[in-house]
Amino acid sequence: MLFSHISDTHLGLAQYGSEEREQDIYHSFNEAIDTSIKDHVDFVLFAGDIFHVPNPNGTAIVQMANALKRLKQNKIDSFFILGEHDISRIRTTPIPYVYHNLEFSRYIGQGKPFEYKGILLAGLDKIRKTEIPNYEEKFKELQNIASNHTGHKILVMHQGITEFNKFAGELQSTDLPKNFSYYAMGHLHDTDIKNFSHLEGPVAYPGSIELTTSEGIKETNKGFFEVDISGKEVKPNWIKLDTRAQFSFKTEYDEMAKTIKEISQKISSIERKPIVEIKIQGECIETDKIQAQIATLQSHTLRCFWRIITKEGPDSSVFLDRPHAIDDEMLKLSAKALGSEKMASFAIKELLPSLTSNQIKESTDIILQNFEIFKKEKGK
Repeated sequence: MLFSHISDTHLGLAQYGSEEREQDIYHSFNEAIDTSIKDHVDFVLFAGDIFHVPNPNGTAIVQMANALKRLKQNKIDSFFILGEHDISRIRTTPIPYVYHNLEFSRYIGQGKPFEYKGILLAGLDKIRKTEIPNYEEKFKELQNIASNHTGHKILVMHQGITEFNKFAGELQSTDLPKNFSYYAMGHLHDTDIKNFSHLEGPVAYPGSIELTTSEGIKETNKGFFEVDISGKEVKPNWIKLDTRAQFSFKTEYDEMAKTIKEISQKISSIERKPIVEIKIQGECIETDKIQAQIATLQSHTLRCFWRIITKEGPDSSVFLDRPHAIDDEMLKLSAKALGSEKMASFAIKELLPSLTSNQIKESTDIILQNFEIFKKEKGK
């Protein structure tokens, strides 16, 4: 038996407000679905953050619907949980529930284990860090149920594990329910898989299917897992997706001409125009000269960014490589500035993602809906 483990698709994300970047997400997503169909997987697991915002645009909703329809047409079942990007803070019904109600896919995020083709499946939606102590009994219950099942047991979660990223970790591996043969994780955007002696099976993050805004610009591969559970041993196989190339270069101001030439040679043979970032160090920098040199790359790139940076110490870029830590820091600073954790959570987790995606109408709707809730609460 074979299944696909796909996570952090962030459908609807239009990075830099670019239609091309939104289409890049759909391109990678549909490739993952098409590959799963071609390889005759038995089912597909979506491990959260299906959409980039809780109220996605129509195109994103249709893309997901069409993908699930293609899976059903090929007799492939699918199951999903919700990530923080799927869950609205204004208590509206999550959009992915529609797919469950229409029987396109099955929602499994409430932690209720069930048997599917001899496999024990269980899933949990994103749990906020402050809520984790409330789930200790649920974890014990899942652990006990899994211990009594003789076949494979799969747990789907959207959480950060500290052994993978100590800055974005909300749980330790020792907190996870034991006795599962595969932990299908979402939330962390880098691909990684680890085995722990105290757990029966591997903890696996397929990573996001495309670079997202919080990850910055870098050379990396994106993909998903196809997992073979035909035998007693679980065999995950990571499959690379065809994503748009992104490059980040660092140069001294005096070496700009040489660097631009090297970049031109590197990207000249790439069919899909890449995204390029150039970090420039130096003194007495003339921005007009930089602009003139950068202009030679514009026609060969989808986006070409440049910025002046200072000399970096050993710890100066700690947050650059740990985007989830940035989110936490922004939340803390916002709470301090606004004097309310609730308002800060709304601003950073609910409003900011839609604003950074240039979804002005959606952002306005979120503000108006939240204002109506505020008025009702004040009127009580």
